[in-house]
Amino acid sequence: MADTEQVKTEQTDEQTSDTMQAKTAEFSEAVDTGADSGENMDVLMDIKMPITVAIGNANVSFKRLLQLGPGSVLELDRLVGQPADLYVQDIRLATGDIVVVNDHYGIRIREVVGSKTVRDMKVPEEAASV
Repeated sequence: MADTEQVKTEQTDEQTSDTMQAKTAEFSEAVDTGADSGENMDVLMDIKMPITVAIGNANVSFKRLLQLGPGSVLELDRLVGQPADLYVQDIRLATGDIVVVNDHYGIRIREVVGSKTVRDMKVPEEAASV
């Protein structure tokens, strides 16, 4: 049975008091349905997620930022040859090398740095070739 207690609230505009009843919520125990987590993963495999590749960072003052224009060079904190970071929804997932593929930039994965769960996930063969 739910516990009930009296709660007194005050309204500052009219300086009157009201009484209401607060009850403790009761929940039934969760039951495992026995569904295989692999079945649930199939639903997620077709979801598209934004990927960002960062080749470096820079901190500049607002004044310097306003001075930038065509031809300006902004030096980043990474050296040539250092790996770029691959982010999936703002979570650093991997590092890799910047490559060119059919006149487009790409990233060749060096290392997956995400959680152990992400590294150990079994991905269908056709999804791995993306």
